[in-house]
Amino acid sequence: MTTAYTAPLKDMQFVLRELAGLDEIARLPGCEDATGDLVDSVLDGAATFAAEVWGPLNARGDTEGVTWHDGAVTTPDGFVEAYRQFAEAGWNGLRFPVEFGGQGLPKLVDTAVMEMWNASNMAFSMAPLLTQGAIEAILLRGSAAQQATYLPRMVSGEWAGTMNLTEPQAGSDLALLRTKAIPEGDHYRIHGQKIFISFGEHDLTDNIVHLVLARTPGAPEGVKGISLFIVPKFLVHEDGSLGERNDVRCVSVEHKLGIHVSPTAVLAFGDGAGAVGYLLGAENRGLETMFIMMNEARFGVGVQGLAIADRALQQALAYARDRVQGKDAAAPKGPSVVIIRHPDVRRMLMSMKSRVEAMRALAYVVAAMIDRAHHEPDPARRAEAQAGVDLLIPILKGWCTETGIEVASTGVQVHGGNGFIEETGAAQHLRDARITAIYEGTTGIQANDLVGRKLLREGGRSMHALVEQIGGAAETLAAAADPDLRTIGARLRVGVRAMADAVDWILATGTSDLNAVLAGAVPFLHLCGVVCGGWQLARAAQAARQRLDAGDTDAAFLRAKIATARFFADQDLVRAHGLAEATIHAGVGTMALAEADF
Repeated sequence: MTTAYTAPLKDMQFVLRELAGLDEIARLPGCEDATGDLVDSVLDGAATFAAEVWGPLNARGDTEGVTWHDGAVTTPDGFVEAYRQFAEAGWNGLRFPVEFGGQGLPKLVDTAVMEMWNASNMAFSMAPLLTQGAIEAILLRGSAAQQATYLPRMVSGEWAGTMNLTEPQAGSDLALLRTKAIPEGDHYRIHGQKIFISFGEHDLTDNIVHLVLARTPGAPEGVKGISLFIVPKFLVHEDGSLGERNDVRCVSVEHKLGIHVSPTAVLAFGDGAGAVGYLLGAENRGLETMFIMMNEARFGVGVQGLAIADRALQQALAYARDRVQGKDAAAPKGPSVVIIRHPDVRRMLMSMKSRVEAMRALAYVVAAMIDRAHHEPDPARRAEAQAGVDLLIPILKGWCTETGIEVASTGVQVHGGNGFIEETGAAQHLRDARITAIYEGTTGIQANDLVGRKLLREGGRSMHALVEQIGGAAETLAAAADPDLRTIGARLRVGVRAMADAVDWILATGTSDLNAVLAGAVPFLHLCGVVCGGWQLARAAQAARQRLDAGDTDAAFLRAKIATARFFADQDLVRAHGLAEATIHAGVGTMALAEADF
């Protein structure tokens, strides 16, 4: 049977304080309210809400999905009430400015909470994920009037938000976009169709604020001629009340492999007079603004990879502790034992656990970088943090989602034949996880972004800084007194050297044979993910050792941190050299065949 979700609060708090530097973040201007007591209270409250309100709806949402009828989308029983409780409790506005009704807490704290929403009910969590991305875009590019009109109700969760990029002929290639925006007084009339719009239509909120990419008359060809528009489902009067229905309609929703309670809508704009839209930011600069939402969403999807992996781990661990099957290898004539005692099952569980903890550490550290990029008073330190965020987001999104799929698949394997049966719930985690490596930019797109925009374009400056930082940590650990730390340090040193070799090859080859570089881009992304994950687990092991030496009484948890980091170093970090080889040599075979020879 499907198991209940329990937030891993102890590990979350360890990562927040020991690796992400919560105390330092709380000293930044605008983050002072994030005291230890308050953060603990927020995490406890979110854990309870996730377990008692959103978690119990997860299986129902998967089984029943949403219903489309005559342009309206209905969620299953219980979802409207659960969302209302979510909004009324203030969870939607946790990290947004107080002036718009938010609570002004750091991104770091919000990330831990966001992990809980996704782990308890990933499909449902898509609603606030997209709304929060739209809020970010309006915060950074909206006029004062637009902010006053939309932000208070979006921050409160009273209204939802979406991002509308994709069209039938224009998936990742937005240069092919055809949706039109015709000027008319103080607004535009939008005509076109958008597909794959998550929560593009639903019954959770009174209004949905669509952010829509479109072209104005005479706009330049390609991506340079794209503008961004606010297109509400219902028009808004000056007093904030809702007016008439806008000319935007949900034509259908997709039938999908997973995340069934997240309606993926086909939206038609302007079948009549045209949907009323308001320019957000400058004309022909829409793609820049949309990337605000895109980066926000990519970070959020990376957290989804972490969250669904943790959910699969909890499910597999509960099953392994309960399922009796086979004999203990050390006592073959004894009674049958629970499967967690079998070495191969233990290996699978350790693989899941170590990868989940590596992803959590990396995600929280990047969240702290985002807080520094926004709040550091020193411009140089702010710029340094932003460079780190820009570099690590494609790694976080690509590696965490691909790893989340692997962990969820391993969870099915732990269940054996029962994992292939829907009633256990293990299969849902794998089905839900599969989309994460596709939407908001596939793994290939993340990898191309990493090697193209984040490495080649800036000559490897940020990547070299990262390699140097990881290398320094590896050398320190390799000289530690603790034998486990020494081994972890030695493995990390070999891994970061492989990463450095791959970086040097990309920089040397990128100007002469870009296809060869792009052929190895995904292995390179995985290489970076493995090394960055191993780095964070190494830091965790070092912090655990220091706390043990200082007499910390939570010895079992701290020893487990060291053992988990050691397992990851022995099983995952050792793959770094092979991933570097795949990065460097992928181009030889990838482009060898003519199209007709496949």
